[in-house]
Amino acid sequence: MTSFRPKNRAQPQPDMLALRRDFHQHPELGFQEEHTKAKIAQYLRALGLEVHEGAGVVGVLKAGSGNRAIGLRADMDALPIHEASPHDYVSRHSGVMHACGHDGHMAMLLGAAEKLTLNPEFDGTVVFIFQPNEEHGLGACAMIDEGVLERFPIDEIYAIHNLPGAPLGQVSTRVGQICASESLFEIAIYGQGGHASMPHVGVDAITVGAEMVTALQMIVSRKLTPAAGAVVSVTEFLTDGQRNVLPGKAVLKGDVRACLPEDRINIERFMRQIVTGIAAAHGITVEMSFKAEFIETINAPGPTDAVARVGRALNLETVPDRTPMSFSEDFAHFCAAVPGCFLLLGNGENGAYGRPLHSSDYDFNDALLPIGSALWVELVRDRLPSRKIH
Repeated sequence: MTSFRPKNRAQPQPDMLALRRDFHQHPELGFQEEHTKAKIAQYLRALGLEVHEGAGVVGVLKAGSGNRAIGLRADMDALPIHEASPHDYVSRHSGVMHACGHDGHMAMLLGAAEKLTLNPEFDGTVVFIFQPNEEHGLGACAMIDEGVLERFPIDEIYAIHNLPGAPLGQVSTRVGQICASESLFEIAIYGQGGHASMPHVGVDAITVGAEMVTALQMIVSRKLTPAAGAVVSVTEFLTDGQRNVLPGKAVLKGDVRACLPEDRINIERFMRQIVTGIAAAHGITVEMSFKAEFIETINAPGPTDAVARVGRALNLETVPDRTPMSFSEDFAHFCAAVPGCFLLLGNGENGAYGRPLHSSDYDFNDALLPIGSALWVELVRDRLPSRKIH
């Protein structure tokens, strides 16, 4: 791997580093990002950008006379996690932490905005999108519902997410599905409670629920192709039973991951067949809900090819056909509306930089700041090339 060497600076820009650590010290949960939004808006205005505030923050930078526009998105929200890190810029908000690197994502995009403002070597419009509440899959929809894509029309959209455990600065992405969907389900079972010594008198909701849990696992192993990569997980089993009381009601809750929309749709259909069939066999009633919190993230060919091209041009290790990720990302809603590319950027392999996302001792790697910022800048110049005058 050829190491990345910034042309002008070998260290993170002071502003980017200060911003990242300020964001880290003041994490805010989804739709509560008031300090974060104010900081971003202030910074963009100081650069002279057109700034709009709503559910998120949007900055607009125009150069030349081109009519093409691209969007660059960074997520803003933190997680309800108590930080367990030794560094001197730990979270000042107890029980809230930037454990997914959104602090770094914001700083990289602000750094790119600064570079592009000072050296606007492109022709067209860049829309910097700072999105709230990514972790619950609600922020992208909130901005879209608010009219962000109508108010700021863009031809393409991009997002970077750091990837712990991958070599520092490694660029990886793929055409097609890159992140899975996440759907949450809930199944309410209405049996007949009774005395633990006389189970034959009623219908034990635990027994029926256990039968459903086992049967649901047959969907992935017997109803879908082995290459589907889907997961059906029952994560909660709640009842109203007591020490010697058989429960009359049970609730199953869980999580479904799918790589393709058709698999997600089929899984829901199979689940409903299984649940209603087992309930009918026991002569009881059942209610089921199934909601796709995150849809599948699908990368478009043109934007994805551009990311790989820019990664190679910056001498970054580039993987253009990585394996799809099992996690979900609400950037998917932007990609469903506009051709886009979601890419991963290696956070490093050692220490806190290699800790899993959402872990209490994870930390964003500050050495990634100039790399991510440069990637954004070169991507803009690639997609909005300056017109040459002959």
